Amino acid sequence: MQWIVDVYALMAGSLMLVCGSLADRLGRKRVFMAGLVLFTAASVAAAYAGSVGVLLVARGVMGVGEALIMPATLAVIGNVFPRGAERTKAIGIWSAAVGAWTVVGPLPGGWLLSHFWWGSVFLINLPIGIAGLFAAAALVPESRAAGQRRLDPAGALLSITAVASLLWAVIAGPTRGWTTPAVLTALAAAAVLAGAFLWWERRSAAPMLPMRIFRHRALAVGDLLILLGAFAVIGTLFVLVQHLQFVLGYSAGQTGLRLGSMVLALLIAGPLAGVLAPRVRGGLVPAVGLALVLAALAVLGTTDAGDGYGRALMAMVLLGAGAGFVTTSTSDAIVGALPEEDLGVGSATNSASIQLGAATGVAVTGSLLASRYQDELADGLRGTALPPGLLASAQDSLGTAFALARQLPGQAGESVAAVARHAFVAGMWPAVIAGIGVTAVGIVIALLFSPRTHRSQTADALHTSATHNKESS
Repeated sequence: MQWIVDVYALMAGSLMLVCGSLADRLGRKRVFMAGLVLFTAASVAAAYAGSVGVLLVARGVMGVGEALIMPATLAVIGNVFPRGAERTKAIGIWSAAVGAWTVVGPLPGGWLLSHFWWGSVFLINLPIGIAGLFAAAALVPESRAAGQRRLDPAGALLSITAVASLLWAVIAGPTRGWTTPAVLTALAAAAVLAGAFLWWERRSAAPMLPMRIFRHRALAVGDLLILLGAFAVIGTLFVLVQHLQFVLGYSAGQTGLRLGSMVLALLIAGPLAGVLAPRVRGGLVPAVGLALVLAALAVLGTTDAGDGYGRALMAMVLLGAGAGFVTTSTSDAIVGALPEEDLGVGSATNSASIQLGAATGVAVTGSLLASRYQDELADGLRGTALPPGLLASAQDSLGTAFALARQLPGQAGESVAAVARHAFVAGMWPAVIAGIGVTAVGIVIALLFSPRTHRSQTADALHTSATHNKESS
């Protein structure tokens, strides 16, 4: 079950840089449409999968499709809209759409599962994919890097294996244990492969990821901020959804509806950040976004088992608004810093940062939450007649504890459920501490290291050059 979910993130994250580089070389529209075809076809295969093995492969191919789609979308925006307010507004709409549908997705998914068979959640991608293909064919212009650039197979291989090793370790760490030989080996391999990748890209005549793009401070800082933001936002959402379902007692469908407040906040904040970003100091908008996320973490972390939906609502609104501000401002800064020939691979650094931040956020937050939850549950049930085997099962997750409580008679079941609920709420504070630390660091980075103005260094250079040429004439 875990890998049916995680194989998608593993494939998407590890291939993002490679696919962004391909978009620059082969054409962004072409790569985008190829990704849509692959994602849609794999979704149909997943819907009718007759075994877990087939489903795993289909989910992995869907991840490859996302790796082709996401960098190309941002690169297309960078090509279609010139630098300035129009591009920033477009990226605000893009970030709002991406963030909102990440949260909205469970709504139609839950409805389909309640009315049809499980494969229907994949078939919904078929009409969306077909519509996207027709729209792209009719509306999206083709663009690619100027000149013929050779492929970089060695760089691609090193990139894939380095990111895949890191993501596998992050995904497997909470379940296998962070100090197990397999996880430690994967982390060490990721470090060695990443070093080899950087060394190769510096000496390659046609690098897949030109190191020169990181000389633009807006891009380097933007990648770091979006990674930290994704860590905090997705890690918090992981805790928040469980709080709504298991502590407040909402069903999956009711939880999805209540997440609508976060979606609404994100839909407003994303375009609003697009309007504000060109008008204020470069790092102020992402700093405000991270501060809103930090406030959401503080509200959630100080929530008591007896608190109702009000505090959860406050946390969701703050989280959605913060996510909209961070995603729009950092994505715009990254794209704005890129020369035309590097739009695809540069946009891929943005998407890869989001994937890595999200995976790490869930892993770290989940580990801290589980550790405290298990300790609190053991303390709360100490001295009861609950057999050790049942206690170990209840410690697996809050959902498992509630399932166990429903099987116990009368007062015994109610007691186990109450203790489990208290243990989960007690575990939320240490779980969000990591997010608070990450967002605090991000706020400092945004304020101290972002370019003083919203315009990119590349745009400044172009402006200076144009002025010089005019004066010479």
